[in-house]
Amino acid sequence: MFGIYLKRELGRRKKAALVIALGLALGIALVITVNSVSAGMTQAQDKVLQSLYGLGTDMTVTKARTAPTGDSSGGPRFEFDAKSDDEKTEQSSDRVTTQGGQALKSSLVAQVAEQKGVASAVGALTLNVTKVDGSFTQGKAESSTGGQAQGQGGPGGGGGSTAAPQVQGGGASFDVNSYSVSGVDVSDQTLGPLAGSEISSGVTFTAAQSNAKVAVVSTSYAKENSYKVGSTLTVSGTKYKVIGLATPESSESTTDVYLPLKQAQTLADAAGQVTTIYVKATDSKQIDTVKAAIQKNIAGTTVTTSADLADTVSGSLSTASDLAAGVGKWLSIAVLVAAFLVAALLTSSAVSRRVREFGTLKALGWPSRRVTRQVVGESMLNGLLGGVLGIALGLAAAYTVTAISPKLTAELGGTGGGGGMGGGPGGGGPGGQAASNTMEIALSAPVSLTTVALAVGLAVAGGLIAGAMGGWRASRMRPADALRSVS
Repeated sequence: MFGIYLKRELGRRKKAALVIALGLALGIALVITVNSVSAGMTQAQDKVLQSLYGLGTDMTVTKARTAPTGDSSGGPRFEFDAKSDDEKTEQSSDRVTTQGGQALKSSLVAQVAEQKGVASAVGALTLNVTKVDGSFTQGKAESSTGGQAQGQGGPGGGGGSTAAPQVQGGGASFDVNSYSVSGVDVSDQTLGPLAGSEISSGVTFTAAQSNAKVAVVSTSYAKENSYKVGSTLTVSGTKYKVIGLATPESSESTTDVYLPLKQAQTLADAAGQVTTIYVKATDSKQIDTVKAAIQKNIAGTTVTTSADLADTVSGSLSTASDLAAGVGKWLSIAVLVAAFLVAALLTSSAVSRRVREFGTLKALGWPSRRVTRQVVGESMLNGLLGGVLGIALGLAAAYTVTAISPKLTAELGGTGGGGGMGGGPGGGGPGGQAASNTMEIALSAPVSLTTVALAVGLAVAGGLIAGAMGGWRASRMRPADALRSVS
C-alpha cells in the first residue's frame, strides 16, 4: 500500500518533485566540484613539494650558510693554462661548489636518526657545477717604422724612429654552462633527491657502488646533452659511466646528475660532509613534535617540514588553492544550506495544498505517524533523485576541469644560505643568493569514492530534513480541516 500510494502521488506531482530534486542537485553538484578541485589542488601542491623533497620525506635538516670571511668573496674563479703557440688553444674548466646550506658533518645523520619519532634519515650533498669551455687565440705583436722630415730629426740629424710594438688580433670565445649534481646515499634510496624519480632506462645504484664512478642522469638533461645509458660523463676531469636515466614520477626534476655520495664529496673536496639530511617520521601526525626534538637536541640546524615549504609556494596555484579552501568551501556550504531550506519549504508548501487529502486519510483511520511516514518517504525519493542528478552534474563538472586542465604556476621562493630547502628550487646558490623556480602544473579534479559517498549522504540528509518539516506539518492536520476545505 505504501509503495503504490507513493508512486501515484509522485507521478501526480512530477513538476514539484523535479523542482525539489534540482535544488538539492545543484547544492550537491557544487559540493562535489569544490571537493574534487580542492583534491586536485592538494595533488598539485604535492607535486611541487615532491620536486623539492622527494617521495616519502617528511622534513629536511640543513644549516644556514654563513657569510664569507676575510678577503674571500665566494665568487666564481677559473684558472687556465698559459700557452705560447700561435694556434687556437682549447680550454675547459669546471668549478664545483656546494649548493644550499652550509655543510653538515655526516655523523649528524646517525644522530638525527636516533631522535624519538624518526623512522629513518639519509644524507645528501647538493652541488653546482659551472663548466666553462672555449678557446684563446693568441695575438701577434707588430711594430711599425716611420720617417721624420729633414731638419726635425734629433741630434745628429737622424731621419727615422721605431714605434713601440702593438698586439694585433687574438681574443677568446667561451661558453658557460651549469648543472646540478646530487650525491645520493646508495644504501637507502627510498629517501632523498632520487626517491621521487623512476628509472626509465638502465638501472639505479646498488649498495656496492658507494664509491663507484657511475652516474644516473635525468631524462631531460640527458636529452639536452645527448647522453644515454653507457655514455661517459666527465665532471671536473673525472669520468663517470651513465648507468641509468631517471624520470620524475610527478614533478619536474631539480637535479641533473646523481652520483654516489662519496664521489660527490670527493668532487667538492667535502669528505664526510652533507648539505641536507632527509627525514622520515614514524607517524605523520607527530611531525611537529619530531621537528621540535631535532631542533632542541641538535643545535644550529634548521628543520623544514612540508608545511613550511608550502608557505613558500606562491603564484596562481597558491591563489587558487586559497580560493578553493576558503571561498569555495563556504560558498558550497551556503548553497547546500539554501538547497535544504528550499526543499523543506517546498515540501511544507506542498503539504499545505494537500489538506483535503491528508484530512480525509485521517478521517478514514490513518494515524499521524502513517501520514508522516508517507510524506517522509516522498521526500526521501526526491532527495535520492536530487543526489543522482547532483552526482551526475558534479562528475560532469569535474571531468570538464580535468579535460581542460588549466595551467597553474607555482613559484618556489626562498632565501639564500640554504633556508632549509635542501638545495632544491628556492635553495641558496653557491654565493648564498636568493633563488626561485617557477613550475607549471596542470590542474585536475579527481573524484574519490569518499566524495561520492558524501554526496549520497547529503541527498539522504536533504530528503530527511524536507520530509521532517513536511511530515510535522501533515501530522498536525485534523479531519475537520479537510471538511472546512471542502466547504
